[in-house]
Amino acid sequence: MSSNIVLGLGTRQNLLSLQQINQNMTTAQNHLATGLKVSSAIDDAVKFFQSQSLLQRANDISLRKDAIDQGISTLTTATNAVQSVVTTLNQLQGLINSAKSETNAQRKASATQFNTLASQLNNLVNDASYQGLNLVNSSKTSLNLQFSISSKSTLKIAGQNLLVSVLVSNGAKASVLATVIGKLSKWSAVCQLTSKFDAAFTTLQNSVFTAQNAAQSLGGNVTFLQTRLDFSSQYIATLQGGSDKLVVADVNQESTNLVTLQTRQQLSIQSLSIATQSEQAVLRLFH
Repeated sequence: MSSNIVLGLGTRQNLLSLQQINQNMTTAQNHLATGLKVSSAIDDAVKFFQSQSLLQRANDISLRKDAIDQGISTLTTATNAVQSVVTTLNQLQGLINSAKSETNAQRKASATQFNTLASQLNNLVNDASYQGLNLVNSSKTSLNLQFSISSKSTLKIAGQNLLVSVLVSNGAKASVLATVIGKLSKWSAVCQLTSKFDAAFTTLQNSVFTAQNAAQSLGGNVTFLQTRLDFSSQYIATLQGGSDKLVVADVNQESTNLVTLQTRQQLSIQSLSIATQSEQAVLRLFH
C-alpha cells in the first residue's frame, strides 16, 4: 500500500508558487541586507568576475597613485632646494660684486663669508632628501615611477648635481674657478684686477642659469605627476563605479520587490487555503 500523499492539482500549483515566492523573498532580503545583487559567482558568474577584475584594476591604480603622490613630494623637496640654491648663488654674486670696491682686509672678510655660504649651500643640497632619495646632489640618482603593472607606462626623472664645485666648474677657467670657490689668497691677490671678479660674477650667473634650468625640469615633472595623480583618482572612481553597476543592488527596486512579494505571498496563502477547502468539500460528500 502506497504511503505517498497525493495532492490535488490546484493545491500542488499553489504550493509551488508559494515556494518560489519565498525563495524570491529570501533573495530580495539578502540583497537589501548585503547591498549586493551579486555577492558571489553563484549569483552571476559573468558579472561577479567582471566586477572583481575592475576592482583589482582599481586597487592596482590606487597603489600606483600612492607612489605618484610620494614622487611629487620627492620632486617638491628637490625644487624647493633648487630655489634655495638660486637664492644662495645670488648672495654669493653680491659678495663678489661688493669685493671689487673693497680693501684687501674687507675682501678677506668677504672671502670668509663666501666660503661659509658656499659650504652651507653644499649642506643644503646634501640635506634635500626625501625617503632617502636626493635628486639635487648627484646626476647618477633618479626617480623611477611605474604607473601601472599591466602596462609599460613608466617615468624616469634624472637627478641633478647642484653642489658648488660642479655648478661653477662648467666652462670656467682655473683662475676664475679659484676666485669663485673663495680662496683667500686669490681674493687678496687681485686687489687691482676687478676683471677677475667680473669673470667670477659671470660664472656664478651661469650657475644660476644651470640651477634654474634644473628647477624648470623638476617643476615640469611635478606638474605632469599632479595631472597623472588627478587622472588616477578619476580612473579609480570610474573603475569602482563600473564594478558597482555590476553587483550593487538598487535599494529602491529591491524594497519594492520585497513589498510586492509579500503581497503575492499573502495572496498565495489565501489561494492555497481556498484550494484546500475545495478538497475538504469533496471529502465531506462521502460522509
